[in-house]
Amino acid sequence: MDLKAPRGTRDILPVETPAWQYVEQSFSSVCDRFSFQEIRVPTFEQTELFQRGVGDTTDIVQKEMYTFEDKGGRSMTLRPEGTAGVVRAYLENGLSSEPSPQKLYYILNSFRYEKMGKGRYREFNQMGCELFGSEEPTADAEIISLLFLFFRELGLKEINLKINSIGCPKCKPAYLDQLREYLRPQIHELCENCQDRFERNPMRILDCKEDAENEIVKNAPLQLEHLCSECEEHFASLCAELDNLGFQYEIDGHIVRGLDYYSRTVFEFISNNVGTQGTICGGGRYDGLIEELGGLPTPAVGFALGVERLLMELNSQNIVLPSVKGPDIYIVSFPDTINQAAKICFELRNNKIKAENNLNARSFRAQMKYADRIQAKYLVVLGEDELKTEKVSLKRMSDGEEIELDLADLAEYIKNN
Repeated sequence: MDLKAPRGTRDILPVETPAWQYVEQSFSSVCDRFSFQEIRVPTFEQTELFQRGVGDTTDIVQKEMYTFEDKGGRSMTLRPEGTAGVVRAYLENGLSSEPSPQKLYYILNSFRYEKMGKGRYREFNQMGCELFGSEEPTADAEIISLLFLFFRELGLKEINLKINSIGCPKCKPAYLDQLREYLRPQIHELCENCQDRFERNPMRILDCKEDAENEIVKNAPLQLEHLCSECEEHFASLCAELDNLGFQYEIDGHIVRGLDYYSRTVFEFISNNVGTQGTICGGGRYDGLIEELGGLPTPAVGFALGVERLLMELNSQNIVLPSVKGPDIYIVSFPDTINQAAKICFELRNNKIKAENNLNARSFRAQMKYADRIQAKYLVVLGEDELKTEKVSLKRMSDGEEIELDLADLAEYIKNN
């Protein structure tokens, strides 16, 4: 039997996990400073949640969801993104009654049956934030500023913030009619995806990667030029707040995002790094989603970023990430000292020291080689004499320097060196 990971998935091996942990812990730390609290939601939800929340017209719902019928005959779907599940949890658990705004963040895996590419998988990992209960442009700016700080602390350079406004239910319908009127005589000249989106979601044509350089798309009318007065004021205030915070950004009317629930502010952080050019993360405002899912009208804004895509960008920019670290100490033992070695090893671990000992009944020589291979910082040989005198010779593996210590002082020395 030739068992392999399912197509579109991958194993994250121990050599990689320190970098993942570093990025996730850095994200949690920044979120905490902005008073965002972590939420964890189920891996699968009722299919209707994503149909209503993400939108029937999206590629995700129409083509990419992993949907199945459970034993009770209910239609369930592996989550394709995080926002819909977080909104459902917000409503179901009464978080709307808590002090506003509610600020939540998540780190989770998601699933989409989509075309695979560099840094793109069918099971992928996302980090994101959702802010519920504020319609002010300062809330949009806070979400964006959290990302600026996160990227700065990771050391990312060569990234550019692009922002846009895609209007609201008051001004968007008239614009969509105008966009369709402009595109209709020429739609056959665009790609198959654009033709498919023409009726159900024509705004997505504006950010089509295949037709990005097509003059038809370049010259299309933009929502930014047809905003109502409220949306104009909101967008102008957001720009003023970003200026106030000292952030560089570019206004790009072709940034529209791919999910139906967005309104007004949308944004993307784009890599300018040669070889990895593309979107690192994106988000925006979705003031109608909570009401669509059965709650009271509640403004909201958030973002999501792919962890795989982010790690690829960090590696491309030669940013050094944490790697596997060997134990602080390896204790070499013999058949008549192995039990005492295990006891000492446990006490060291109890003192928050990373310690290893002989679990495979290896010979003395094999243990020495093993300690070197796992990159132990220190090594101790525990024989009968060491047990009797309660003194050991602590060897630093990097240069072979040795120091004699009382067993009782071993933990303290390692902690301080």
